[in-house]
Amino acid sequence: MGVRGRVTRLDPARLRVYFVTDPELCAARGVVETAVAAARGGATLVQLRDPHATSAHLLATARALVAALSPLDVPVIVNDRPDIARLSGAAGVHVGQRDLTPTDVRTLLGETAVVGLSIEQATQLDRVDWDAVDYIGAGPVFGVGVKHDAAPPFGLEGLRAVTASSRAPVVAIGGVGAAQVRDCLAAGVAGIAVVSAIAAAPDPEAAARHLRSLLEARP
Repeated sequence: MGVRGRVTRLDPARLRVYFVTDPELCAARGVVETAVAAARGGATLVQLRDPHATSAHLLATARALVAALSPLDVPVIVNDRPDIARLSGAAGVHVGQRDLTPTDVRTLLGETAVVGLSIEQATQLDRVDWDAVDYIGAGPVFGVGVKHDAAPPFGLEGLRAVTASSRAPVVAIGGVGAAQVRDCLAAGVAGIAVVSAIAAAPDPEAAARHLRSLLEARP
């Protein structure tokens, strides 16, 4: 069951340490290798995000991620691309406010796929099809990070507004790292989504392990 009795296709515990890949920050080790290190350290979900990749390259990376992370029991989510998710065997898709709607994604991928939706302000929740959405990615909370077209940060007050109104589990994203975990948890999130906190760390596995320990220690 999800929050407030809502049935979800995704256990909210999967959102605790949600690693979002970045091709530049992962370049030194490789996207797959960085994701595997994150998973070994305790990442519970991995999103493949590479908005500038060709479809062929994205599909190849998605398939490699699914193959590498399946033995570690870590699902893969593909950003924006339901076609890539379906062809690669990924668990689902994450979409933004300017992408296909969650309802359309659900139609394409079926009832078992995981569908996440980005929310940049609490008022956008009024238009959400809750039968189609499994979790909300709320942000940017503290900063825009690697996503240069992101909306302005809305801070903890905005995060609390989203968690108070959402009918699905919420994950905080945007400038979130170890120092922000306690405040995000107090705002009511199920977990945090991070990019540079893992990808830019000298040791991604250790970074993921530290984040996981902080989230497991939640009150």
